[in-house]
Formats: sequence, structure tokens, C-alpha cells
Amino acid sequence: MKNLLLFLIIIPLNVFALTLPEINSKYAFIYDKTDDKVLFEKNSNEKTYIASLTKIATTITAIENINNLNEEVIITRDILNTVSPIASIAGLKVGDKLTYKDLLYASIVPSGADATNSLAILSSGTIDNFVNKMNELANKIQLNNTHFVNVTGLDIDNHYSTASDLGKLLSYALDNDVFREVFTTKDYTLSNNLKVRSTLYIYNKKLNSDLSPILGSKTGYTKKAGYSIATLSNANGHEIIMILLNAPFEDQVPYHIIDDLKLINFMNKNFNNQVLFKKGTFIKEIPVNYSNIDSYKIKVHNDIVKYLPNDYDRNLVSYKYEGLEELNFNNRENEIIGEVSYYYDDKLVSKEEIRLEEVLKISYIKILKHYYYIFIIIFVLLLLLITLKVLKKENA
Repeated sequence: MKNLLLFLIIIPLNVFALTLPEINSKYAFIYDKTDDKVLFEKNSNEKTYIASLTKIATTITAIENINNLNEEVIITRDILNTVSPIASIAGLKVGDKLTYKDLLYASIVPSGADATNSLAILSSGTIDNFVNKMNELANKIQLNNTHFVNVTGLDIDNHYSTASDLGKLLSYALDNDVFREVFTTKDYTLSNNLKVRSTLYIYNKKLNSDLSPILGSKTGYTKKAGYSIATLSNANGHEIIMILLNAPFEDQVPYHIIDDLKLINFMNKNFNNQVLFKKGTFIKEIPVNYSNIDSYKIKVHNDIVKYLPNDYDRNLVSYKYEGLEELNFNNRENEIIGEVSYYYDDKLVSKEEIRLEEVLKISYIKILKHYYYIFIIIFVLLLLLITLKVLKKENA
């Protein structure tokens, strides 16, 4: 077996010190779609062959360019003749009457090159026309290290991508409801009653692993690309996209599947929604002038949560208050008096408006105590005035 490669991370090592699992895939990219954050990567910006992960681009391009996915089309001999004899197929036959939506499922679930070529030719006239649209999509979503030459992913010069670009592509595609439905399907029956099944099951025959953590997937293999997989999983409420490229397949052991399941398990065990500030945590005390209370305490209104490793660094948690620095009886209940921003590693996690949650009443005693010297002066002046008036009357 090839030497196991240590899975590197882009998060600074002083943030946490988890012992990371070793994986066999040469390229890796893990992305938290929920928080829009890259969690880990390994050689993720290096260009490489990507095999049938190409069909992610084929499928979302078809969805975006076909007006009616329920339109029926007929599979012809000319279309099937364009399919390479070494490509994986869904099993379409000449004369099959299918919908475009059927072809989407047949492209992703069993990784059918017969389906991807059919999508391209039937919707765009030629495969080259369709590939141009795939490259237009790549440019639109800024896949700067990606270029497509075919719709299937068979090895050919100038057909390449990176793990990070594929992660960005899959995240974009999953925002489309139709694509998400197709990508997360593991068994499907086409309109011609042809049953197709996810390639995951083929690779899992020897492993016999629990595949339920993988919510959606696309696998791929070519001689130059090695074994690859793109998956969607859920780790403690967060959607996680994983791209693993160029893994070995030795003694019938699919190391791309092993890597993926290992990393999903690692994420579930070691990452969670960490409560950085609990509801009710004291933040700041503001003095209140001439009122029934001396000060007003600002507290966290709701739990402040961030998806982080379990051994995250508490020293990197911080907050900043911006607002009034003192209050008085003129401030009204439910008035916005400021805002608290919560940070982890100097990156904003959440903001809360701070509203006054008490009724501030005037305190005449406090006013009297604060301005007592003025009252004394007024009293003395009044006393002098009275005295002067009395003396004036006596001298009259």
C-alpha cells in the first residue's frame, strides 16, 4: 500500500491541536458550506485530472441551459457512438425515450457517459457547444484553475481542475434544488424502467461500510486521475463538502471512500457548534445618572455559537461594545443603546443590538445630592434677599 500522507490543514496550528487522520488522497479540500468557510485543504490548488467529477459541471450546466427538464428526448445510435468504450455507462439503448431529468440522474448516480453525451448533444447540438457552456460557467463562478474539454472526464490534455475549484463548483451546484435532488439520490428508476444505482455501492462491496453519513456523492476514476470522490455530508448541523482526488485502489480497497468516511467521522467527533458566550453572560456596566438605579448591566442576549474544533482556543474569543457610555432617566425602555460584536480569532461571529430592558425613573434625591451646593447657594442668596428686605423695611 502507498505511504499514508498526513492530512494538512490551513487553520494555524496554534488555534487547535487535533491529531488529524492520515489519508491516501493526494489532493483534498473540506469546506463548511453552512458557514462558508474552508476547514482543511491539502494540495488543493494544484491542477490535476478529475475524471468523472467533471459530470458535476456537466449536470449543473445542463440544468441551467435546458428550459424544460421534463421534455422527452430519444436516444439515437449516433449519440451512443460518441461514447468511449472505456467510459462508465448507465445502460441507455437506442430508441430509449427519456426526459432530460432522467439523463441528469443517469449522469450522476451511475456516472453514465452515455447520459452526459446525450445531455450535451440533445440540448446543444454538439458536445463541443456544450463544453463551451461548461467553461462559461467555470468563468462565471471564478474557477480560475479549471478548464473542460469533454463532458465525461476521460483523460485528455487541457482538461483539468483543482480540489478547491471542485469544492466551489459543488457548493454552487448544490444551491440549485434540482441538482441537490439528483446529487443526493442513491437509487433511481428512469422513465424506461432502467434502474440506476450510485457507484458508491460498487466501491463498497468489499468494505461493507455504513454509507449513510454520505448524503450525496459523485465518484470518478481514470488512470491519470486515480480514484476520486466529491461528497456532501452533515456534521453536527453543518453541511460539509469534501473533495478527495487521486487516491489508490489496491486489493479491491477503495481508499477514496475510506478517506471520505474517515474524515466525516473525524468532523463529527471533533467539530461542533461551540458556545463562545452563554446567554446572560455579563458584558459591560454602564452608569445611570439621576435615576432609580445606579448602573445598567449589558448581558449577552442569546447564545453566541461558532462551529469550531472541540479544543478551540478560548483566548481567541473577544467582543467589542459600541454605544452609549452612560444613561439617565430620559432614556426609554426598548431604546437601542448600542451594539456588541462577537469575534473568534479577530473574525466576526455575530452582532447583537442592545436595547434598554428597564424603565428608568427620575430620582429627585439623587439630583439633590448631586447639585446640593447649588441648592445651598440658592438658599443663601434667598436668605440674604429676605434679610435685605427686612432691613430695608426697618430703616424706612
